[in-house]
Amino acid sequence: MERVTVVKSPHGERRDEYYWLRDDHSERKSDEVMGYLRAEQAYTEAMLARLAPLQSRLAGEFRARIAEDDSTPRQFDHGWWTWTAFAQGDEQQRWMRSRDGGAGAVMLDGNQLAKGHDYFRVGDVEVSHDNTLIAWTEDTVGRRGHELRMRDLSTGKDLADRIPGTLESVVWAADGKSIFYMRQDPVLLQSGPVCRHVLGTDPSTDSIVYKEADETLFTSIDASRCRTLLRIQMEGYDTNELRTVPLANPTEAPRVVLPRTAGVRHYADRLNGNWLIRTNLQARNFRIALASDADLADPARWRDLVSHRTDAAIDDASLFEQGVAVAERVEANARVRIVPWSGGEGRLIATDEAACTMTLGDNPDPANRWVRVEYGSMITPQRTIDVDLATGAQQVRKERTVHGYDRSRYASARLWAPSRDGKRIPISIAWRSDAWAHDGAHPALLEAYGAYGYASDARFDLPGVSLMDRGFALVTVHVRGGSDLGQDWYEDGRLFRKRNTFNDFIDATDWLVRERWVDAKRVFASGGSAGGLLMGAIANMAGDRYRGIILGVPFVDALTTMLDPSIPLTTNEWTQWGNPIESREAYEYILSYSPYDNIAAKPYPAMLVTTGLWDSQVGYFEPAKFVARLRRVKTDREPLLFDIEMAAGHGGRTGRFDRLARVAREQAFVLDLAGVNK
Repeated sequence: MERVTVVKSPHGERRDEYYWLRDDHSERKSDEVMGYLRAEQAYTEAMLARLAPLQSRLAGEFRARIAEDDSTPRQFDHGWWTWTAFAQGDEQQRWMRSRDGGAGAVMLDGNQLAKGHDYFRVGDVEVSHDNTLIAWTEDTVGRRGHELRMRDLSTGKDLADRIPGTLESVVWAADGKSIFYMRQDPVLLQSGPVCRHVLGTDPSTDSIVYKEADETLFTSIDASRCRTLLRIQMEGYDTNELRTVPLANPTEAPRVVLPRTAGVRHYADRLNGNWLIRTNLQARNFRIALASDADLADPARWRDLVSHRTDAAIDDASLFEQGVAVAERVEANARVRIVPWSGGEGRLIATDEAACTMTLGDNPDPANRWVRVEYGSMITPQRTIDVDLATGAQQVRKERTVHGYDRSRYASARLWAPSRDGKRIPISIAWRSDAWAHDGAHPALLEAYGAYGYASDARFDLPGVSLMDRGFALVTVHVRGGSDLGQDWYEDGRLFRKRNTFNDFIDATDWLVRERWVDAKRVFASGGSAGGLLMGAIANMAGDRYRGIILGVPFVDALTTMLDPSIPLTTNEWTQWGNPIESREAYEYILSYSPYDNIAAKPYPAMLVTTGLWDSQVGYFEPAKFVARLRRVKTDREPLLFDIEMAAGHGGRTGRFDRLARVAREQAFVLDLAGVNK
């Protein structure tokens, strides 16, 4: 059904025949729109019904690989051993602790909390400083709106204090009588004010600790490494600011610790009287500096702990009494280096695969003598490793159990494809050795993201084993827009260089075909959210290269969204995509690639488009409009399916088994198109 709306802007007008599909009501009350979506879902179910046996078989394979009775390795946290665990059949995890390392007690059971809810997700879990109370936030809709709840751990009884309309994070004051949290902005669904609640009082009387006026910035809260400060971070893509409140004096006003400066980003934490600052000041790829309380305000007095390097980007750092664990990124691989407080090159934690990922794990207590890291690759399930800070000795605490999986039967590699403008595009690829050959005759599923400076790390995909077992290669393309090769790689794929993201994916595809890594007639592509924008763009620009494309919760109506400050994320993201309200150049550039605006009367590949009705990050109406216009305009007869989760948000279903059904459906769609139906 077409109903033309004229979308106006300072720089022009556009006709939008499907704007009416946007229902902004918090309860989704438009019968017409909901009827339309239900009809689309019914069509998808009918079209995929013949693949039900294959989908069921795939879901069974996924579940058979999972260790149902599973837990994370225990971690020592200020006098207690803590971990999370699943029992047989559990969809949600349980939060556990033990004083003496014994069997332990359940602090929080996500399965009990989830009862009666179609959607359930725990946001944050925090224990009070005296270990007597636990606080958590839970989302039962999928729009990031959480309720803050608390429990007495000695009795197991929940407190009467319940605060709806919050974001995920919470921080306890030192006395355990008050707690900091953030309200959710009722319109933008993002950062509202930071508040302080005193236990036993009416939440409507809670004090506002800080409210950020600049809507282009995100606000977040956490506790400092020394557990003495509340950190309030305001952050955009080009600047940030840090304020602190003493947790021993929670009524004090926040103090500016590092003021905002255009083009400068500082990330600071404190331990034993030392501030550690990860900064891009005079350091494109970031450096790490140290400062005392007295010197923190003057960057000229900071001392470099880890100097800037052009060949390595510093992503993060974790402070310990015995040293600093630094997360860095080199040649598209994430790795960890241990550096003593005295500085120097330190010790790189060794890895043995060409394409792999090592990241900092859960490290709650800086007094621990080891740093916990997580290691894996496209063929190596995640390993949890403790590394001695003094000697570098490694102890594998756990490798993820994957039933029926024999790593020796699979292989992976790091490839480099040339881009049209002379860059080297990293590619990670994996396959099953006895089911695949480098002969250009095998199908492949390519995925990418390419936005916000988020790297696309080479990670193990448990459901992906089913594709490799059927002769597929799994491919991650590390396109520009991510930080896989440092900050320049990120900057070269945003704002007025965004098209590099799309070109990289297409160029990598062409190279893989040319070099006979994949079958030209059975190349599939997949991406979600901003990666869904990438998928929409390549469908318009080079759809003939792909047999099928999966667009997950895709950001495909970029210009309309960036023109509307009332939509969640818009104002925060003008520095990422451009502000088409104030800038004609930004308007025209976004218009040039926005997938919805560039649909043309031509053949397109088969597509499966997904969304969640309650998505707060990419409104369901973006993919709904994209599918509607594409269905009307495209000239081919390839399937175009719109799969709608009616009780989920941006991340889809949250249960560990529930989500397998969606992945099985996507794989069945791809396998059918590839002619692999076993």
